[in-house]
Amino acid sequence: MDSSCSLGTLIAVLIPIIIWKASLADPRTTVAGQFCNNISSVSGPALADNFVPAMDNLSSLVDRNGFGTTVAGTGPNSVYALGQCFGDLGSVDCQLCFSEIRSLLPKCYPEPGGRIFLDGCFGRYENYSFFNEVVDSNDTHVCSYSKNSSNPRSFSKVVQVVVSNVTSEALKKQGFAVGSASDSNSQVYALAQCWENLDETLCGSCLDAAASSIVLCSPATEGRALYAGCYLRYSTVLFWNLNQTASNSSGNHTNKVIWIILGVLLGGFLFIVGIVAWRKRGYWSKSNVISMRDMYKPELSAAFSQSNMNFRYEDLRKATNNFNLSNKLGQGSYGTVYKAVLSDGKGVAVKRLFMNTRQWVDQFFNEVELINRVRHKNLVKLLGCSVDGPESLLVYEYYSNRSLDLFIFDENHDKHLVWQQRLDIIQGVAEGLSYLHEESETRIIHRDIKASNILLDEKFMPKITDFGLARSFAADKTHLSTGIAGTLGYMAPEYVVYGHLTEKADVYSYGVLILEIVTGKRCSSGIGTHGGNLPLAKIWDHYKTGTAEKLIEECIYKESVKADILHIVWIGLFCVQANPHSRPTMAKVLELLRSSRNEEEVVLTDPPFSDVAMEDIEEGETSFLLPSISAPALSTSSECQINAR
Repeated sequence: MDSSCSLGTLIAVLIPIIIWKASLADPRTTVAGQFCNNISSVSGPALADNFVPAMDNLSSLVDRNGFGTTVAGTGPNSVYALGQCFGDLGSVDCQLCFSEIRSLLPKCYPEPGGRIFLDGCFGRYENYSFFNEVVDSNDTHVCSYSKNSSNPRSFSKVVQVVVSNVTSEALKKQGFAVGSASDSNSQVYALAQCWENLDETLCGSCLDAAASSIVLCSPATEGRALYAGCYLRYSTVLFWNLNQTASNSSGNHTNKVIWIILGVLLGGFLFIVGIVAWRKRGYWSKSNVISMRDMYKPELSAAFSQSNMNFRYEDLRKATNNFNLSNKLGQGSYGTVYKAVLSDGKGVAVKRLFMNTRQWVDQFFNEVELINRVRHKNLVKLLGCSVDGPESLLVYEYYSNRSLDLFIFDENHDKHLVWQQRLDIIQGVAEGLSYLHEESETRIIHRDIKASNILLDEKFMPKITDFGLARSFAADKTHLSTGIAGTLGYMAPEYVVYGHLTEKADVYSYGVLILEIVTGKRCSSGIGTHGGNLPLAKIWDHYKTGTAEKLIEECIYKESVKADILHIVWIGLFCVQANPHSRPTMAKVLELLRSSRNEEEVVLTDPPFSDVAMEDIEEGETSFLLPSISAPALSTSSECQINAR
């Protein structure tokens, strides 16, 4: 294409884009205000366990209905969440707007509450029920004084009129209204929106307060009132979506649709022609495209950035049917896992991480780096990731039997594992951990070994997954001092209290896991005698009195395997010894699993219960007493009851 065509090509590109853009709506993702509570959460990991599913469920509700409320967890680390798209946003714009909420609101974590106002939608979470709140201490008005009216007195009157009109109309129209008012000097547009959970009285109270506040912005040509129960905005520019709010006649509507379709078709054709022309002239080069990959490129290892493990976000979104809840497989650390079917028919598991703060970006690349570095039959295989969309995604092999917890904690007992299957799982997990600790190029501590992080393939062979919390360190280091992260109850006592992390933290978690596999009960919902359906104290008491067989799940109990099962119980108690120096390495665990009775070689001591000094750990003493720590009890009723008397 010669230069004489360049101007015509540029016009051919720009005009249809302008026409097309004018025919479409606007998700209005400009941030009007964000507020985070300045009080730290009671337990960051416990809050995260509730925060992720709450945000995930809320997003699904808002995508479907334009509004939603949800609750996850109980107590001080519970998460109450609310989301609302404004009444002039269509379905697609609502999804686009709220996806921005999902990216920005987690920046408040680990604070126990936060809210964000975009110009098209709203999101909030707290650790208490706030659903009937209409005003609070965070309420404010935001004024744009960059351009003021040249006739302040007249302009102020118009603002008061239009604000009064939309607040009155909103009460008649299910909490939403738009309107305009004018005089000889200016025209002002306004929008009022209450959250759908509020009744008419509460909505009115909120809008009255917001209206009194927002008129103080005059003579600013733009003002917003950001309140606990509502949002109010005025502007001299028409900002709402006409195609959702205008009440045109059917004839006008039909004509508009026809013109929009024609404009889109013509615009699309000319747009493609223009792009081809630009590509030939080099105006549309790869160097001009900036994606998440470009922004985070320094975080990716050279090996990964040059590999073929990169997936397109849009392809994965379609493969999960837009992350439909029907495809949800489970919850991982700081993300939700979905089944996806790729264009070639292959089934995969997609982990969706939507926390985009610096901390969560680090978490994402930590998992990519570590899992891409290790290869073992008992570790889940990473197929790739996506960093070119609004959310970070990891792609794994899909395992049809999903996770171990669905079998050993099945309330209806529809799923069942015989003893040999459980023994194979116990040994496979041990082999995977032993590889991470001693055989991989870098020593890796997983930090979150639990039943839901053990996937089962079609032959029920275990695969350790979820490396988001994993940490690696050099061979000359004895331990890491780090922040606490993981699942309470599976975490080793020295790690919970002091942040003292060694491979023995994984050994402790593994010990809890195999006791759960044998008993069919959660031992991990509390430490010592606090919480839980079968605390370690009770298992220890039965072991000391020689009645440990009473703990075996009746579904798997047979005299022919009784001795083998009791041997596994002994290994589990060996792994959860109070002092880390008293626990075996995973290599030793494998040796014990493959041998016959070795119990006489080691004298077990009490599992952890209350207070200890840090010097006891450093010196290798055997006494370790943990302060009382409680966690929400987990329901695990099952048809196969434990015969614990």
